[in-house]
Amino acid sequence: MIEIREIQNGKGEVCNIVLRSLPKWFSIESAIVDYVKDVETMPTLVADIDGQKNSAFLSLNFHNEFNAEIHVMGVLPHFHGKGLGKALVKEAERLARSSGRKFLSVKTLSASRPNAEYDLTRKFYLSAGFLPLEEFKTLWGEANPCLLMIKTV
Repeated sequence: MIEIREIQNGKGEVCNIVLRSLPKWFSIESAIVDYVKDVETMPTLVADIDGQKNSAFLSLNFHNEFNAEIHVMGVLPHFHGKGLGKALVKEAERLARSSGRKFLSVKTLSASRPNAEYDLTRKFYLSAGFLPLEEFKTLWGEANPCLLMIKTV
């Protein structure tokens, strides 16, 4: 059974543990440190499965009155494919909608830089109803082209 809940405390700690368990996705130390700091001020959801607390998390950034962005999300490796990510996105959609936002967006590595793990990430977001909107070739540096994906909520 999956339970999604919003947490108020320990957001950075959960983020740190989960991201460090995913080195194929999160290998840039400065990015991990930034995410850990950033999530402390953001609405953060965690997923518990079968009594295992904090098996996954998602933090939202409310940019403006129209859009909420999935700032960062991660699922502990041994829980991949169990539905935690989709459950978190569904709750993020609910939060965005209930706060009057029209869109939920996410940025991920573009397919113009081949990467097997991020191929899975894009496939996940497509299956959750996100559509590619625009590629930013230099937002994260030339080696890491960014794909902006969006869906209506």
